[in-house]
Amino acid sequence: MQIPDRFHIAETDGWLVNHRINSALPGYLMISSKTDTNDLSELPQAALGELGPLLARAQNALKRELNAGRVYIGRYGHSPGYPIHFHVIPIYDWVEELFWKDSRYRVLQNFAEGPGETPTDGAELTLFVWREFCERAEPPPVQGRSVPETIELLRRAMR
Repeated sequence: MQIPDRFHIAETDGWLVNHRINSALPGYLMISSKTDTNDLSELPQAALGELGPLLARAQNALKRELNAGRVYIGRYGHSPGYPIHFHVIPIYDWVEELFWKDSRYRVLQNFAEGPGETPTDGAELTLFVWREFCERAEPPPVQGRSVPETIELLRRAMR
């Protein structure tokens, strides 16, 4: 999949960091391998060596520059045709507030047996971000910078 240049944020020899194309959430990043594999064990050693520091740089930039309260990093990649990639999802206070105000997501509480460790968890907030900011034709309004402004800021921060 070709990522349009306007979404590119940073690059190493083995990885591309870009803003998720279909996300209205500013700072939702993708870190994709330049090696055509969906298996970590098939990556060159140099690419594996770049991965940890690159994930740390992305997390740091989202927390420091955009005040993300939390940053979730996940590898999903079960869709054929895509190289291994990681989702780097900022969770801002205002995103969590929107989650709690949306009564549709209270149904998730029915799946727990007993009280959870925290009022919500990363899986629930990730689902909320995916459904509301990536899949809805009309996502909720964002607070703060727009996606294009965020991309420019993160380009500078991740140099």
